[in-house]
Amino acid sequence: MQDLIANPGDLPRSKNPEELAKADPRQRAWIEVNPFAVEANCHSLRRYLCKGCDLMAVVKADGYGHGAVAVAKAALQGGAKSLGVATLLEGIELRQAGLTAPVLVLGNLTHAEDLRACLNWQLMPTLSSMREALLCQNLADGSGREFSVQLKIDTGMSRLGCELKEAPRLVDAIAHLNQLDLKGVYSHLALADGALQGEAALITGQQQQAFETVLRSLPTQGNQLCKHLANSAGTLRDHGLHYDMVRVGLALYGHSPNKHLQGKVDLKPALSVKARVTLIRDVPAGTGVSYGHRFTTQRPTRLAIVGIGYADGVSRSLSGRIFAIADGQLLPQVGAITMDQLILDATDHPEIEVGSIVTLLGQDGDACITPQQWTDVSGSIPWEVLCSFKHRLPRIVI
Repeated sequence: MQDLIANPGDLPRSKNPEELAKADPRQRAWIEVNPFAVEANCHSLRRYLCKGCDLMAVVKADGYGHGAVAVAKAALQGGAKSLGVATLLEGIELRQAGLTAPVLVLGNLTHAEDLRACLNWQLMPTLSSMREALLCQNLADGSGREFSVQLKIDTGMSRLGCELKEAPRLVDAIAHLNQLDLKGVYSHLALADGALQGEAALITGQQQQAFETVLRSLPTQGNQLCKHLANSAGTLRDHGLHYDMVRVGLALYGHSPNKHLQGKVDLKPALSVKARVTLIRDVPAGTGVSYGHRFTTQRPTRLAIVGIGYADGVSRSLSGRIFAIADGQLLPQVGAITMDQLILDATDHPEIEVGSIVTLLGQDGDACITPQQWTDVSGSIPWEVLCSFKHRLPRIVI
């Protein structure tokens, strides 16, 4: 047993600490991100917007799993005027990368230290109450700097934002805080990604009416504020939802929020998920495959084991319901998806071998697999699919 334990002195040592980073990131599984697709999507979206309406690129959740800095740079190159993040650290990451565009923190920051960091890094916090406004005023007053902020109004999401009836009073009160610069007021749509008729249309209309009621009741200084309501779904759904700016997330990355809105704008998917075949094995009919033997071969079968699993973000709920593409050919995934691997039925693709690359999401030849296809069989949503890929999958910008 002792012979099986490596002597630390015998282990290879790199003379250059950076040498470890030179390992091929495509050794097992990886994500390919195309920033030119993000840039092209921005151009397409801007052409679709009403005249005078700006585009905010929402790059929260590490750019929906694409890599926040890379997609933020591409979006700004494509004409986005500002960036949206969910957390303070996401905003700081963009600043540390040298990005100077306006950044709105969409989540609620309630602690003085967090708001002080916002001020120092020139990030705009979202306010939902006078409490945060006064915190920001005190911090700005102590620093001698003006603090840019935005106010969120709850029009029916029942999440962040001030009460509708409080909004005009808050706008006026914040305007009288001499160290605060209220840049905008906004709200968020709850059902814009639903059907174009029925409840989704009714609720979206009610939210728009509530937002406009608030806008009409704002004090005079409210006319100078940037007003925004639409997410990706609202942007594609109705030009009447555009106002001064739209906040685009999913569409920025090349995907429609629902089937009803597909084709309104030419969008190019910016992400592909790829992995290598690590083993080929031939098994007879009647062989159980993977945990629980949820799949049993009905014929002599050629199995391709692929080095990616649910620890990478390919949900176990997709087991036996998805495909991978190899050389333009769709191969069914069989058996339970495991933590680090999944299995394909490659019987009809005899050329596949160890080291072959398969595509789990994205385009290969004439075949294409989209996040929507995964959600159709799993009950998830495209947003969750894109955000689920873990960071042990290297992001490769192509």
